[in-house]
Amino acid sequence: MKSIIAILGIFLISATGFAQNKNAKATIEVDGVCGMCKERIEKASIQAKGVKSATWDVQTHQLNLIYNEGKTDLTKIQQSIADSGHDTQDIKAKDEVYEQIDPCCRYRDQQVIDDHKDD
Repeated sequence: MKSIIAILGIFLISATGFAQNKNAKATIEVDGVCGMCKERIEKASIQAKGVKSATWDVQTHQLNLIYNEGKTDLTKIQQSIADSGHDTQDIKAKDEVYEQIDPCCRYRDQQVIDDHKDD
C-alpha cells in the first residue's frame, strides 16, 4: 500500500512539473512615453526572476513577454514594473515612486504626453 501511495505521489509531482510552461508568452499594457521609459520597463521586467524576454513598444504601450511559469507569474512581473514607476494594466505605481522618474517620462501628465506625440 505504501508503495502505491509513493508511486502516485511521484506521478503527481512530475505531472505538475510538466504542466508549467517554461516559455509562456504574454502581452500586457504598460504606461510610458519614450525611449527612457522603454529601457526602464524592459529592465524592470527582466529583473523579475524567470523572465527571459521583454520588449515594450513605445507607440502601442504593449509589453511582450516570454517567461517561465514555474518561476514567476504576471502579477510578480507587473509588480516589478510598478516598483520602477510605471503603471501596468493591473497594478498602478505608487505616487512616490512615480514622482522619482525623470520629468520627461511622466506619462500621467498630459503635457508630457503631448510633447512626445511627434516622436
